[in-house]
Amino acid sequence: MATSEDNLGGRLPLLAPDALDADQQKLYDALTAKMVPWANQSGFRADTADGRVIGPFNAMLRSPRISQALLALTNAEGEFTALSERVRQVVILTVGALWRADYELYAHAAVGAQAGFDAATVGALVAGEKPAALSAAESLAYDLTHRLTAQHQIPADLYGQAVATFGEKGVVDLIYLAGHYMIISGLLNTFAVPAPAPS
Repeated sequence: MATSEDNLGGRLPLLAPDALDADQQKLYDALTAKMVPWANQSGFRADTADGRVIGPFNAMLRSPRISQALLALTNAEGEFTALSERVRQVVILTVGALWRADYELYAHAAVGAQAGFDAATVGALVAGEKPAALSAAESLAYDLTHRLTAQHQIPADLYGQAVATFGEKGVVDLIYLAGHYMIISGLLNTFAVPAPAPS
């Protein structure tokens, strides 16, 4: 029987947990052990009431071995990044807004609020605008991410400011983070994955 949640896969049917092959099951178990609980704690949904994963995770199940490597990158970035959580959320929301990735913006608007941004700041980032209330480091992260994502080149003065603020490691970490969310946004947009309706 069809449910109101069936359309949350966009162009891809949501895969039922009992219909997965061995590689998909391994990825599903990893997602439901870490990503789904984190989503719930952060204030957004990453699964349906009957346990099917949504957002980019349903698409990731179609290529489970490569997706396991992507998940390893997600985990490593979260553990070893030199960037603050607020800077990370500026980067993620800036990428999501430029890609107009509805699910990404839905998810990280909630995470951004948990990181301490007020509703006006989150709203501006989601709308693709630079908020006035960002700190100097957050503002620079916005500029670097926007320029990298939209124009693909970083001028020397912006590069110098970024290295002075974040260090060489921090700049590399920011590029990894932005690139990761370009992949996620690409999955979401290609498969037309929607954000869940407000509950």
